[in-house]
Amino acid sequence: MSDTTASLRRKIGSAADLQSVVRTMKAMAASSIGQYENAVRSLDDYYRTVQLGLAACFRRNEPADGTPAHQNVVGAIGAVVFGSDQGLVGQFNDVMVDFVVKTLGNLPGKKTVWTVGERIQSRLADSGLPLGERFILPNSIGAITPLVGQIVIEMETRREKGEIAQVYLFHNRPESGSVYTPVSQRLLPLDAVWQRDLATINWPTKNMPQVMNDKEATLLAFVREYIFVSLFMACAESLASENASRLAAMQRAEKNIDELLEDLNRSFHRLRQSGIDEELFDVISGFEALTTS
Repeated sequence: MSDTTASLRRKIGSAADLQSVVRTMKAMAASSIGQYENAVRSLDDYYRTVQLGLAACFRRNEPADGTPAHQNVVGAIGAVVFGSDQGLVGQFNDVMVDFVVKTLGNLPGKKTVWTVGERIQSRLADSGLPLGERFILPNSIGAITPLVGQIVIEMETRREKGEIAQVYLFHNRPESGSVYTPVSQRLLPLDAVWQRDLATINWPTKNMPQVMNDKEATLLAFVREYIFVSLFMACAESLASENASRLAAMQRAEKNIDELLEDLNRSFHRLRQSGIDEELFDVISGFEALTTS
């Protein structure tokens, strides 16, 4: 009996320690979600502003009427995939891997995958896709900007060498609650179709914009900002989705641990009560034996 109660005590202690870790991770995930969600909301406004700036530039230089409505861009593809560095995020990385494999499988040409996060890198290694550069996932909003700079340098280096002609972004986008959706975006090339789509954006006021001074320099500045904000937003949305997924996983784990502790405590008290009852029965039996002798 003593071995069994001691075993239950150890299990209860281990479950309580695990519960403390889960609650800590839950609190960290909850606090992190706020900063990433705020960043995503701010980026939405900034991204819209950059789009309007590009639209203003392209309205004065629209593609000729003979430009086809759709262009089939061919050439090697570089894919930037955002995942997680840490576990305990549910199906966060698995969903992204399935989406990347399916999407890239439908695109022609040679592929190279650049990963952001150790967990997604290890899972993509098992998918058979050729892996390129691996980037460290930022742990704060301030660390996203250096990451974007590294990715841009890698893209430009590969494009100058003629190793890639297209660049796609893959990341999870947060939805309501702990729900997220894998999405992709073709970042490069910035071709006539991309320009035509931007030129058709409705201007928010009745006053049409005018590009002053050096139009080429203005356009180049907006293009740089477009690439920067696209990468920044993809990373911020991925981090927000990751922390939402971790929070949901920790909530499920906390519920399971509470149920386990309840069962263990119930079994422990039942076993102790059984032991106490046996001891009382032994005392009563001994007393009866003494009184009848």
